[in-house]
Amino acid sequence: MALPKSVRALAGVTMLIFVYLVVQIFRAPGQIKGPDNDGSLDDMIRDPNLDATGEPPEPLHRVEANNYDPDNPNSNRINATLLSLVRNEELSGILQSMHDLERTWNHKFNYPWMFFNDVPFTEEFKKATSAATKAKVYYHEIPKEHWEVPSWINHDLFVESANILQEQDVQYAHMLSYHQMCRWNSGLFYKHPALAEYRYYWRVEPKVHFFCDVDYDVFRYMEDHNKTYGFTINLYDSPQSISTLWPETMKFIAGHKGHLAENNAIEWLKDKDRRPDHNFKANGYSTCHFWSNFEIADMNFWRSKAYEDYFDHLDRAGGFFYERWGDAPVHSIALGLFEDKSKVHWFRDIGYQHIPFFNCPNSGKCKGCVTGRFTDGEAWLNKEDCRPNWFKYVGMD
Repeated sequence: MALPKSVRALAGVTMLIFVYLVVQIFRAPGQIKGPDNDGSLDDMIRDPNLDATGEPPEPLHRVEANNYDPDNPNSNRINATLLSLVRNEELSGILQSMHDLERTWNHKFNYPWMFFNDVPFTEEFKKATSAATKAKVYYHEIPKEHWEVPSWINHDLFVESANILQEQDVQYAHMLSYHQMCRWNSGLFYKHPALAEYRYYWRVEPKVHFFCDVDYDVFRYMEDHNKTYGFTINLYDSPQSISTLWPETMKFIAGHKGHLAENNAIEWLKDKDRRPDHNFKANGYSTCHFWSNFEIADMNFWRSKAYEDYFDHLDRAGGFFYERWGDAPVHSIALGLFEDKSKVHWFRDIGYQHIPFFNCPNSGKCKGCVTGRFTDGEAWLNKEDCRPNWFKYVGMD
């Protein structure tokens, strides 16, 4: 029996709507691009690294005649050093990093290299690294009291806590040496006797790349422009690894309000708009942090009473072992709370990569990286970029 004309018409319209929806589905992007989805972040439409990148403002100190020669006793170098925590078996990785940084910067300025290890360096390591630079090179063993697990840490509780972290896919949960490294980098490295006479350092890790020629003394820049900390990459952290770090920080602040800087960056630390799930899991912390495998910093900040008090509080809380508090969030929270935010500088002109993230400026001085690329990994890694938050609350200086 033939269907009534009205029913046939309705069926036809329904079919057309169905076809239209199918077409739209296949034409649409795979996901809506936003802070919790794969793809670019929707609140930083244009990566500022795509814009022409020049040097920071003068004054800048440059090589003139022999003013930075390695053996010049009256050189323009200040009390600063290149610093690396590295194992003997990481020799090839640190040589790669040295070759890049020497080629792009240090062959001009000849700042000394300082290598630290919890065991003695081999002669092979010393010979190869010394041959990679004209600058002076020093090798130091970390004091056992700086590397050992503190007496107040319960081993059984550490193991059980690591089991819980592993269930949440937190990396290195059971690797005791990783926890020791995070603690040392957070609050003990600058206490090494070999660094007592130094103020500034540039942290260099194995297997990193530097892409851009830098023609000014970055340490003199820090000093002349009253900068405390310099970064290239700004990321979100794994909230499962630091779930009690912010609550412990708030406990500390409750009794030390005088340590807070007047012009601080607490809004960057507390933001919950872009990654609300991170803020929730980290109990009020955005998890934004400077990726500390690159940092150029003034150790006087770590030596300050505010930071020393803060680190001691965190150390006693045990989170370096019972969770996986890293030096990156610890340093970043301290800078965001106890330092004037104008003293933190984005070195946008220093091309840098630590797998899988980049800082690649738009400059004729750079080669080997793609301008404006943030990651060469999966597309979802773009959402880990926290620079938009920093630019929102602080700016691009």
